[in-house]
Amino acid sequence: MKRAEVAGPTRTLLLCGTAAGPLYIVVVVLQLLVRDGYDIGRHPASVLSNGELGWLQIGNFAVTGLLFVAGAAGLRRVGAGTWGPRLIGVFGAGMVAAALFSADPVDGFPPGTPAGPPLTVSWQGLVHFLVSGLAFLALIAACFVFARRFAAEGRGGWAAFSAGVGTLFLASWLALFALQGSRAGNLALAAAIALALIWTSLTAVTHARR
Repeated sequence: MKRAEVAGPTRTLLLCGTAAGPLYIVVVVLQLLVRDGYDIGRHPASVLSNGELGWLQIGNFAVTGLLFVAGAAGLRRVGAGTWGPRLIGVFGAGMVAAALFSADPVDGFPPGTPAGPPLTVSWQGLVHFLVSGLAFLALIAACFVFARRFAAEGRGGWAAFSAGVGTLFLASWLALFALQGSRAGNLALAAAIALALIWTSLTAVTHARR
């Protein structure tokens, strides 16, 4: 593909997709360092939407979600297939929905919340759980869709990387349920999510360079 074909607005869309993953990770890590009571081994990042500084995570979901949607549009415009970009767009839309419907406080966070899982789940928390699950499934599926596409293009390394990320993400998500929210399960899922976000950004930037 000629460089001129990914210039202007399309390149801007792809750069939005490139920035989305790192931005999300940096904002979560900063909150991990400064927010009292938050432990990534006990709490999913979603609970950061609660408390005095909850607006930081709500904004993080909304902004990065929109950036992922823009990146998906850019991938579609450069001919990166149909379903791969659509699935990344669904993931981005799921993040925006996660900003609108916050997760419930859980296991001591924010400070003052009783330890352990909540006894009841609010309707907002239930919606958050559902949209997060759909977003995760969409991103996992996108990894495998792009793996197949990269393989067809003869890009074996990218195909293996994409399939590996999708496999690790799916395995860690299922393990979280099997391990009933153990510390190891929470940390594994957090690492898998970060890797999947980096994969998405790399997928966008590699198409911007083509």
